[in-house]
Formats: sequence, structure tokens, C-alpha cells
Amino acid sequence: MARGWWAKAQAGGMLLALLGWVSSCVTTFVPLWKNLNLDLNELEVWNMGLWQVCITQEEGVVECQAHGSFLALPPELRISRLLMCVSNGLGLLGCLLAALGLEGWRACEDKPGQKQRLLLAGGAALGTAGITTLVPVSWVAYNTVLDFWDETVPDIVPRWEFGEATFLGWFAGAFLAAGGMLLACSARSTSSATPPTPAGRQPPITRGPAGGHHHLHPKNADLVI
Repeated sequence: MARGWWAKAQAGGMLLALLGWVSSCVTTFVPLWKNLNLDLNELEVWNMGLWQVCITQEEGVVECQAHGSFLALPPELRISRLLMCVSNGLGLLGCLLAALGLEGWRACEDKPGQKQRLLLAGGAALGTAGITTLVPVSWVAYNTVLDFWDETVPDIVPRWEFGEATFLGWFAGAFLAAGGMLLACSARSTSSATPPTPAGRQPPITRGPAGGHHHLHPKNADLVI
């Protein structure tokens, strides 16, 4: 029963990890980190992401323009780009390593210690990916709140608000961290699983002159009369 529970934990952790990795990739590239509604023109909605700014009109027409210079971006957007790309890479690496360490896979089936190390490494990579997703999303959200409540800016100036990608990024980071934790904890199930000892490896036993038992080496077995 214990092994069945750990197998379910591995399956659940892998599912959470894959869901978190896909959500993190979507969060990285969609231009929905910030939303801006103009009071003068309510028919247009501005959306900002890490790579571009888009304008959605009432007719459903979307026009996007990439950010100009990387160095001209605010610090939180520059660092968020790097961290999100690192998160996507770590998430993919963690999923691959953890998949090789799952009990249902035949890879390294005769080496439970290596399976355990693969699960631990995959869980650690996924946990790090979750952190590197939560940090940039939370940083951009924090600056958005500060700018929204900035009293030095006149009230007539439009203010950016949270976009859908902000919430998706929080869920992605939580899924990656939870999946990595489950996979790392389930690694203990493979540590006690040792491969069975193959039969027929013991040397033949013969009865000596004094009635005792002697183990003969296979090379010397043909010397016995």
C-alpha cells in the first residue's frame, strides 16, 4: 500500500510540474502582465508584457509593438525576462529528470539509487523553477501597486492594473514548487527497493571426506571425482 501511495504521489507531482511548466511558458510570452483602460477612449485596452505592448480595440483588432531597447526597459522587466527564461529551462530540465526517476519507467530500473537521485534532482530543479517564476511576477505586481497608489501622479493620468498573466504566473510558480516537493519526497520510495538477487549464483556444495560441506569454485568443480 505504501508503494502505491508513493506512486500516486509521483504521478500527482509530475502532473503539477507539467501544468506549472506550461503555465510558466505561457506567462512568459503573453502580453498580459499589465492592463490599462483609457478614460478618454474606452474602446481601447492596452496590455503590456515582457516583450511587447498590445492595443485591443472594440472591433477585436489587436495591434502589438515590441519594446524598443532592452536597456531602456524598467529594471523589473529586464530582470523578469531573464528569470522567466531561466524558470522555463529549469522546469523542462526538472520534468525530464523526474520522468526518468519515476517507478513506472524502465529507465534505470535495476538502479534504485540512481532513480532516487534523478527524482531528487528533478524535484530541486522544479522547486527552483517555481521560485524563479514567483519572484518576477510578484515584483512586477508590487511595482504595479506602488504606481497605482502613487499620490504624486494626478488622478486624471491612467494607471496600470494587474493583467491575467500575473495571476497565471502565481499559479504556475505554486504548481512548480508543489510538484517538485512531491517528486522529491516520493524519492524515498525508491531507496528501499533493491533488485532481487539472481538465483543460481552460489557455487556447488559437495560433501568432503570428513562429512563436511565444502564450497567449490566453478573452475575447480571438474576436479572432484
